[in-house]
Amino acid sequence: MLTQINEGRFSLEDPTGAVPLDLSKTNFHVGLFTENCFVLAEGSYEDKVFQVNALGFPPAEPSQTTRAYFGNINFFGGESKTSVKSSARLKALEEQAEDAIFVFLSDVWLDQAKVMEKLRILFAGYSTLPPTAFVFCGNFTSAPYGPNHVKTLRESMRELADMLLEFPALVESSRFVFVPGPLDPGPGKILPRPALPKVITEELQSKIPTAIFTSNPCRIQFCTQEIVVFREDIIQKMSRNCVRFPNPETSITQHFVKTIVSQAHLVPLPLHVSPVYWALDNALRIYPLPDVIVCADKFDPFTETSAECCIFNPGSFAGSGYLFKVYLPATKTVEDSKIET
Repeated sequence: MLTQINEGRFSLEDPTGAVPLDLSKTNFHVGLFTENCFVLAEGSYEDKVFQVNALGFPPAEPSQTTRAYFGNINFFGGESKTSVKSSARLKALEEQAEDAIFVFLSDVWLDQAKVMEKLRILFAGYSTLPPTAFVFCGNFTSAPYGPNHVKTLRESMRELADMLLEFPALVESSRFVFVPGPLDPGPGKILPRPALPKVITEELQSKIPTAIFTSNPCRIQFCTQEIVVFREDIIQKMSRNCVRFPNPETSITQHFVKTIVSQAHLVPLPLHVSPVYWALDNALRIYPLPDVIVCADKFDPFTETSAECCIFNPGSFAGSGYLFKVYLPATKTVEDSKIET
């Protein structure tokens, strides 16, 4: 593990001890190298300092490789003790659900009239062919409202519920999943975040029984497919805390995807940068790799594939021209979508 025991001096640490590193002549491979990352270092040991010639990440392990070793143990979560990947019945249901789609939006600012207008267009467009689920990621307001934040968000949720009731086909056939963002009401900046408080959501939930308010990150199982949804502005945070700024010849999204897949963790950062509830750190682990990881970030939208895992960012719906992503489980593909202004 890459650590910084003394300020400004990095070390390679394992349970047996720590070795100081000299990174002055190091060739960094693809990835965002931050403190607390697991790394593979190549070099020579001289004068009690490890002179690192090359630094890279452990190779990403595809889900099939992991499951070949561990069998049908359910790492993903849920009621079943065995992995859904082994269910022939669910696989048959998945093959029949050719029209299933998931719609992902991030930064759904419900306090903005323009955003609500675009949501009405979105719902009207999908009303004839309801998606399996709409997944709305926060933040759900354009700015913190101080002591009035909860009241403002509750009123916005009420308006959204009234709008959805205008589309009974969607209410009956689709699920509406709400994942809280970093600026939504909750316990500060600590991950994982619990669902939005009931005082905000109870009215919408009473009107829309198919609404589901989840933690951040959350996990969605569709037949045999596993989907992890994470809402955090993590790309910029990881870029700011790199040991060395990444090679510009490779896109920042490729660096990011390589990092989280190789680390098998959504937030490979030290606790002083991104606090984590230690007892709930398992919610941030992605081992074995799921089929899909949705990293909802205010960064530019992207879609990447690594180790047979699809990772994408729908972008900011309110801040990037009403962009969103559509996932089609039948083909395991992602489509870029936009509501024209």
